[in-house]
Amino acid sequence: MSSLADANGLVEAMKRAARDERESSKPVNVYFGEVVSKSPLKINVEQKMVLGERQLVLARNVTDYMTTVTVQWTTGEGVLPSDGETAVPPPHVHGIVGTQNFMMHNALEAGDQVILLRQQGGQKFIVVDRIGGKR
Repeated sequence: MSSLADANGLVEAMKRAARDERESSKPVNVYFGEVVSKSPLKINVEQKMVLGERQLVLARNVTDYMTTVTVQWTTGEGVLPSDGETAVPPPHVHGIVGTQNFMMHNALEAGDQVILLRQQGGQKFIVVDRIGGKR
């Protein structure tokens, strides 16, 4: 009986080694999920598990962030009426030139569909982007 148990143990060890070898050749796994809660952030991954904030690493395009852009904007000029009699303020121009800071509102919302990456054997999931456009 002992040799049968040893044989079964050897077969199981070989199966584990083959499975581990297959998995090690795929260092990253791709998953799809849905945001079920914004605060605290929770994502249901392929209807199998719910991940919380401590397990998630957010890429910038799924967060709110400040960015600086170079702008050169000019607003409309005033127009005199065609009747020539109606009093209007004189024509004017407002210009914005240079760099300006803007808040990008990209934080995840409940219902957003997302793409996640998980490093093999890791406990952290990187939320790369949402699927489809922002609502």
